Amino acid sequence: VQLQASGGGLVQPGGSLRLSCAHSRFILDYYAIGWFRQTPGKEREGVACISSSDGSAYYVDSVKGRFTISRDDAKNTVYLQMNSLKPADTAVYYCARGGPGCSPHEYDYWGQGTQVTVSS
Repeated sequence: VQLQASGGGLVQPGGSLRLSCAHSRFILDYYAIGWFRQTPGKEREGVACISSSDGSAYYVDSVKGRFTISRDDAKNTVYLQMNSLKPADTAVYYCARGGPGCSPHEYDYWGQGTQVTVSS
């Protein structure tokens, strides 16, 4: 089981980034794939998670209306489109497999993180 996160970088406030999580086909035997983020000294939090069965999505309140999670099963990839980025979104972002909810403890396979920095 492998997950590979990419797409992070430095962006100005108000800008956009799209994160990608490439995964192996075995990932399909799961409840959900989620995006999580963590900053130093803080617990990892669930940002957005998407169900494998019906594609329904969950978003943490702080990103609703700005972030969109989607999946392309033909490409074995899950995306996180992040718009209207704020400095508070600065974190290392991880993708993971698990579920059915969007709490980090429900996820067992994790990719490496990708750094997102929102700064002018």
